[in-house]
Amino acid sequence: MKKLRVAIIGCGGIANQKHFPALKNNAELCEMVAFCDVVEERAKKAAAEFGVTGAQVTTDYHEVLKNGDVDVVHICTPNVSHSEIAVASFEAKKHVYCEKPMSHSTEEAEKMVEAWKKSGMKFTVGYQNRFREEVQNLHASCSNGELGDVYYGKAHAIRRRGVPTWGVFMDKDAQGGGPLIDIGTHALDITLWCMNNYDVESVSGSVFYKLGGLEQATEGNLFGPWDPKTYEVEDSAMGFVKMKNGATINLEASWALNILESREASTTLCGTKAGAEIHSGMSYSKNELIYNRGKNNQLMEETLSPVGGVAYFGGGGGEEGSIDAKQWFEAIANGTEPLVKPEEALAVTKILDAIYKSAKENKEVRF
Repeated sequence: MKKLRVAIIGCGGIANQKHFPALKNNAELCEMVAFCDVVEERAKKAAAEFGVTGAQVTTDYHEVLKNGDVDVVHICTPNVSHSEIAVASFEAKKHVYCEKPMSHSTEEAEKMVEAWKKSGMKFTVGYQNRFREEVQNLHASCSNGELGDVYYGKAHAIRRRGVPTWGVFMDKDAQGGGPLIDIGTHALDITLWCMNNYDVESVSGSVFYKLGGLEQATEGNLFGPWDPKTYEVEDSAMGFVKMKNGATINLEASWALNILESREASTTLCGTKAGAEIHSGMSYSKNELIYNRGKNNQLMEETLSPVGGVAYFGGGGGEEGSIDAKQWFEAIANGTEPLVKPEEALAVTKILDAIYKSAKENKEVRF
């Protein structure tokens, strides 16, 4: 197939930790022809390391969208800019891969979906954790009915002390929120996808601003002490999601919480035939998938233990990131659907948005 020509808009942390290495690992399918960042030096550095000869470098994403050599746009900017750039990209007839979450608000995410539907282009969102071996295994079990009717789930995104101290993560105006929208989004996506249930009836939530502003709370943070004076987002959030068929999901997310177990991009599912838990995060040396059921008059546990990580702190693109990129480019080339569908990512944003709204207004949000 002809190589797809990719532009990266936003050359910061997630682009360097995930996108650049993953695209490089799929060099037979794509080439990076344009780099855009508000800090020109970042774009220049990325172009020199990953781009084709003569790759475009600019600080204005509109210039990228005018570039007729660009087929695909990867949006790796702060959350609040996702919608504006995606809508403009669809209007310019570019395929769009947007980093998670789709947007910081339901309204902006819906604009993205509307523009996508009008464009005739391909659209996906960066939920690469679906490609982890244990998540794929659990999804297959759910699809085959091995858990029976899955009526209760937990979406785990808990860090004991894992506040990201770089970029704009603590800037509420740029990100729209903290751990709920940053890592809670992955755990919720995994849970909804495995349950194959996106029909929400109501959402209730609690959002906490307890530890972010405390100097003493910064001790032991994985990424070094943060500045309490610039910490604007929540440090933890909890949500209760009730589906139209009666199933429920508890979502827990934190960057800083006085709890022993750190469990991230994980899920617990309870069905009528069996249950399953994914263990991953800072408390685990390797990812685990554990099924539990009754068999031969006894309770049994079956464990799948592939080696792997959750995030991209070490760079390298991650195996799941490379697989994600491969299937994305193949979907464009073959006219098929990417694994992560825009409507599914929109449902995640709606739930996260409702948790923030419920906490702010101190009432249940009904869909």
